[in-house]
Amino acid sequence: MAAIKYYDVILKPVVTEKSMNAMSEKKYTFLVHPEANKTMIKEAVEKMFDGTKVKSVNTINLDGKTKRRGMTFGKTAKTKKAIVTLTQDSKDIEIFAGL
Repeated sequence: MAAIKYYDVILKPVVTEKSMNAMSEKKYTFLVHPEANKTMIKEAVEKMFDGTKVKSVNTINLDGKTKRRGMTFGKTAKTKKAIVTLTQDSKDIEIFAGL
């Protein structure tokens, strides 16, 4: 596979009640590329959002759900989530500001 660029790593933010409550502790949740590692995610967040410094990155691999249509079974795509913790002196990420 071709090299993953930093703008391809973060796919979209996760907007749930649990992730919104974690923002008070400077923890932000994103859906990321399934083949991205922690250093790639850290680099992508620091480049995409000015003034942010990443303290740690936790990743979660999620298997696809089994779906059924009639007698046929299939699976949805695998996904990967990343919980990014920012340092205390870091700026907040603005995409979550209006939520």
